Amino acid sequence: MRSKSLLVKLFLGNKQIVRNFSVSSAAKMRFVQYQKNGGPQHLGAQISPDGDIFDISAVDSSIPNSLVKFLAAGNGGIEKAKRIVAAGKSVVSPSEVKFLSPITRPDKVVCVGLNYTGHCDEQNKPYPKEPMFFNKFPSCIVGPNDEVKLPSISNSVDWEVELAVVIGKTAKDIRRDQAQNHIFGYTIAQDISARDWQKERNHGQYLLGKSMDTFCPLGPAVVTKEFINANDLKITSTLNGKVKQCGNTSELIFKVDFLVAYLSEIVTLYPGDVILTGTPSGVGMHRSPPEYLKSGDVLESEIEGIGKMVNKIV
Repeated sequence: MRSKSLLVKLFLGNKQIVRNFSVSSAAKMRFVQYQKNGGPQHLGAQISPDGDIFDISAVDSSIPNSLVKFLAAGNGGIEKAKRIVAAGKSVVSPSEVKFLSPITRPDKVVCVGLNYTGHCDEQNKPYPKEPMFFNKFPSCIVGPNDEVKLPSISNSVDWEVELAVVIGKTAKDIRRDQAQNHIFGYTIAQDISARDWQKERNHGQYLLGKSMDTFCPLGPAVVTKEFINANDLKITSTLNGKVKQCGNTSELIFKVDFLVAYLSEIVTLYPGDVILTGTPSGVGMHRSPPEYLKSGDVLESEIEGIGKMVNKIV
């Protein structure tokens, strides 16, 4: 079936710009949260990386300015967003905004350890037969360009770039073949980790070492699942211009649909919940000698088809 298109006239300042938008491609959107001129949070949608933002929460007052609340409201909001994008309404240039984390205040941030073959190999560990889960406090989420603050109580803070799954519909006791119906999309995460608190302090319990303030950059957008092949994405992290991690999600030991279904047997997954799926090889702790983040570093995290985060370490 041929996709429908719409010729739209946009007015940015004194400029009139004519663009051709595909109505069918509106299903493949990128959702962002942002501020303009230090004002309130907005929920917007893009149809391409670095493309103009359609301020969907400004056009329709029934659409909340929070993606978590938007997802909790159900599919009606998605259809409204598609129509706003197709109509080319309320367009904002990315250069005029500050991007926030695309997900804020989720019910849960769940993480998976040892889920890349390369990450197991660099530790000489066998591949796990069951997934290993831990969590981060949602309060440690920051935006894709925000600063990551080094805590005074740790001198071994490490990087871990990860593909993050965003749940779109409540999931409890679902089968693996049903998981895609409950996934909304994907974003990039950095599972920043204080290795001393993860491995030695707090009796080896991960929570505190993973949940210190600013330890979960997310963004820049949540890309709808139709646009992403979660099993074949290049994933990299770069520190001060030098590549530290370079892998592919094809290395995932436990695939996304398995993780969602498995977790749903243990806890109820709610709209907006975030699942960090693991990290490829190249983390600082397992380098020789070990390397850790220091003030002034610039950490870049990139996943094919989603975008890039750039976080300064302070």
